[in-house]
Amino acid sequence: MSVLDPQAAVASAAPDRRRRRRRRPITGSLLVGGLIVALVIGMALLSFVWTPHDPTLVDASVRLQKPSPEYWFGTDKFGRDVFSQILVGSRTTLFVGFVAVGVAAVVGVPVGIVAGMAPRWFGELLMRGNDLLLAFPALLLAIMFAAVYGAGTLVAMIAIGIASIPTFARLIRGGTLQVMQTEYVTAARAAGRGPFAIGLRHVLPNVSSLVIVQASVGFAIAVLAEAALSFLGFGTPPPTPSWGRMLQESQELLASAPRLAVFPGVAIAVAVLGFNLLGDGLRDRFDPKLEDRR
Repeated sequence: MSVLDPQAAVASAAPDRRRRRRRRPITGSLLVGGLIVALVIGMALLSFVWTPHDPTLVDASVRLQKPSPEYWFGTDKFGRDVFSQILVGSRTTLFVGFVAVGVAAVVGVPVGIVAGMAPRWFGELLMRGNDLLLAFPALLLAIMFAAVYGAGTLVAMIAIGIASIPTFARLIRGGTLQVMQTEYVTAARAAGRGPFAIGLRHVLPNVSSLVIVQASVGFAIAVLAEAALSFLGFGTPPPTPSWGRMLQESQELLASAPRLAVFPGVAIAVAVLGFNLLGDGLRDRFDPKLEDRR
């Protein structure tokens, strides 16, 4: 390939990297995490078409029933079926996670790319503003939003998403700075391509693996944040089932009916574990630095 042929240099660099990625084996973390996440998604999809009982139906005549063939996980203090609540609660958790991670990615990824491609002074200015946002954790931001707009699922989603923007922006900026030092970006500049074309055709595809990994990890954080907000009363309002609110409602019955806290607690722990394992597995599969160490 001739040094004077920048178009060929641009076209040949990225495919080699993609071929190297495809040769990597599927790790145990990726397999186990993928199975757990698939299980949670399957529960959420199942809840749209079937639940053993109405999860919002209050029936005092069957309150605090122990697990049985009719009520698989028993009933709570209001007579609602716990298993049905777990199923529908997975739908709420995934919905909040998808929207929160989507908000963080839609805002954080462009900010990170611009900060990495812009002049150094402008990139530093963006990152300092990004650091200011780090001073507001998701829980604190959600409490502030709830005080102004009232508690609700939408408030929780927006608060968690905004609080996750700095993580995406910092990560993508680091990846962008590395991509901007590669030969094929230099060749693209020599070919006369503008910043927008370089960012869209060369930077974004090469940092997409970072976005995927961070989205998986961010989803686990969103699951925990939504559960914590619902536990504190700033998340999903009743009667919509929520794993965090199920934990909150079970507090006064920990001595007599601990299963009411065990089932939603295990559901939260398994979901977070699944997304964390999936994130680790995706990182092992996509991170070129890990490949270089092998």
